[in-house]
Formats: sequence, C-alpha cells, structure tokens
Amino acid sequence: MLLTGCGQANDVTSGVGTTDFPVTVNEVTIQQKPEGVAVLSDNLADVVLALNYEAVLKARTADCTQSDLEVLPIVDPTDYGAMSGVGATLALVDELPGEEEVSAAASAGVTLLAIEPAKSREDLERLYSQVGAALQGGVTGYEKGGKTAKNVFITIDDVERVIPSSDTPKVSCYLFDAQGHGVTGDMFHSILFASAGLTNAATDCTGGNFPLDNLKLADPSYIFCPTGVKAQLEAAEGYKDLTAVKEGRVYEMDPTWMTCQGRGLIQAVSFMAGTVFPELLEDTGDGTQSTASGDDTQSGGDSSSSATSSLPEGAPSGELKIGDQGDDVLRLQYRLQELGYLFVPPTGLFAEGTEQCVKDFQLLNGMIVTGVADEATIALLFSNEAVPRNAS
Repeated sequence: MLLTGCGQANDVTSGVGTTDFPVTVNEVTIQQKPEGVAVLSDNLADVVLALNYEAVLKARTADCTQSDLEVLPIVDPTDYGAMSGVGATLALVDELPGEEEVSAAASAGVTLLAIEPAKSREDLERLYSQVGAALQGGVTGYEKGGKTAKNVFITIDDVERVIPSSDTPKVSCYLFDAQGHGVTGDMFHSILFASAGLTNAATDCTGGNFPLDNLKLADPSYIFCPTGVKAQLEAAEGYKDLTAVKEGRVYEMDPTWMTCQGRGLIQAVSFMAGTVFPELLEDTGDGTQSTASGDDTQSGGDSSSSATSSLPEGAPSGELKIGDQGDDVLRLQYRLQELGYLFVPPTGLFAEGTEQCVKDFQLLNGMIVTGVADEATIALLFSNEAVPRNAS
C-alpha cells in the first residue's frame, strides 16, 4: 500500500532511514516495497538503470528510450489505468502534476512520486538515494543510491586524472540545436566539461539559451551535439561559418548523455575527452592504447601483449558484449568487482552497467575503449598486471 502525505514515517529527507519500509520520500510515504513501478521520466529511468533496479519496472513513457527498457510497454503519462493494469503501484516523475492528476492516479491505485533532477555534483547523491529509497527501502536502497552516485564521479575523476595538461584552454560547447540552445553554465551537465579537460563556451549563459552572437564571440574549437544536429549546424546561417563547423570539428553524441543523469555522464566525459585528446585512444598496435601521461602502468605495454598469449586460469574464453548472459559473464563481473569497477551484485547479464564497467577498465588500463570484453581485454583483466580502480 502506498500513501501520499500520510505522516513522515522513516523520512529520508535529511539522511538514511532507520528501516527499509515504510519510508517517506519527498512527503510521500511508501508503506511497503512497490510491487511494480512505472517510470515517466527519461532521467529517472537512467538513474534506475544506474542502480540496476530495472527489474521492478513495469512500464515507461515514450521518452525513456534506453535500450535496456525496450521490453517494457509504453504508456501515456496520464493513463494511470494502463499503469495499474501492468502491475505498477508507484510512478516516478520529475515533478508532480496538478491535484486532479494526483487524485486520478490514486483512484487507479498508482501513487505519484516526484524526484527532481540533480542540480550539482553533490546533489546527485540526493537524487540517487531518493530513487533507491523509493524502490528498495530507506536503508538498503538509500545507501546503495548514495554509493552509486559517488562511484559515478569516482570514475569521472579517474578520466580527469589522465587528461594531459595544457597551457591553452580547449574551448568547446554542447549545442542542442541550431536555434540558440546549448548546455549553459547554470546547467548540471556543464560540470562535465572541466572533467573532460575542456572549457564550456556557454559558461556565462543561463537557462539553456546560448545566442548565436555569444557563440560567434566564443568561436569554440570543438562543438558537441545530439545525433542529427551536425547537419543542421552545417546548413544554418551563422552556424556554418563557425571555425569548428568549417574545420570539421563537430561531434555527435547520444542525446541522453547530456540530458540525463545516469551512467551516461561517464560516457559523455569519456567521449569528449577522447575526442579532444586523441592520444588517450591512440592505438599502439598491440591492442592497447597509449595515454598522455606516458605512465607505463597506464599504457599497458608489454604486459597486455604477454597477457594475450594465453588466457589466465579462470578467465572466460571468447568475446563478451552487451546482451550476453551466463557463467562467463558472471566470472567477468566478479573480476570487475574484485578490481573495484563493479559496485553492484553480479547477475550474469551483460547489460549497460557491465558495458560501462568494461569501458572504465579499458580506459584506466590504457586500452582502446569499446565496452566489448574481447580476448585482449579479458586476458589483461584476469592477469596480475590489471590496474584496479583507485577509489580513494
């Protein structure tokens, strides 16, 4: 049973609860673990996936386009009868609709819970903890949420540490379209630029408004944008004359990386850093990549070459990639967990979370970042030369 505004039992507003359920999140008291959840926000869907709690999801709205959620039925955000019909008793939204909608949901047996996007690096922990608490309880879910949020930025900080130093700022921006909109300095995703070794040209702008005049004045060396926008920039008056456009330095990204707050944050930083600093991804010819630091441990070097000659005992054989399932994936996940790359219980399913862990390992071990656990990656991962993540 889920109740709205019924007391403040086990409220996690200011910290971890005393028990899992009942739990109060943002003035909504959840009496017991939800039987099923509908996610009506692409951002909250991303967070649920980052927590590996997607098994509780029963439905999604059309804007939740993550591949791991493709099997879920799509519902209209106001069709609470349909949500209830597929077993959802709780629906996650970014902000509550009007009272009539809240009442309509309650009449259908669905409680609406609003959890706002994070506004800062520190606030990400609040977002993850609240989602975790709502789905798995005020202790279990809350603590896992906080730990997962911390680990997102541990990985991002790991990327930042291998960025080569430079006296010349690398000015860049992220444009949503060719109509004056981009990631501005007051937006959460603006913090990712510094982690990628870049300066956001729209730092002084606000509200996602990045006028063409400001853009021309900054004339960034690199422009990032969602898939499909590059062609618009190349054709639009004013935009097509920008240095980055004329010199072919416009790079398309998965649009969710710069709008959602799940593990795509890591992918955004890795992509931007690898694009602007190609030496991070430079192929040395032996299946590894050199890093700008020149550190022998990071570059992999001979250790990777020797490791690929024969797979260590206990290592899975063959290539593992997203969608694979079984004992080989389980062994891979346990080894990633042992080295500090995996922070959730191994499941034996190679989903987006495992793919990102493999990417993290490849990046910090000086390999080409693909997210696919090929023979070279597996050999190095299970060898004594594998570099663990420094979680300090």
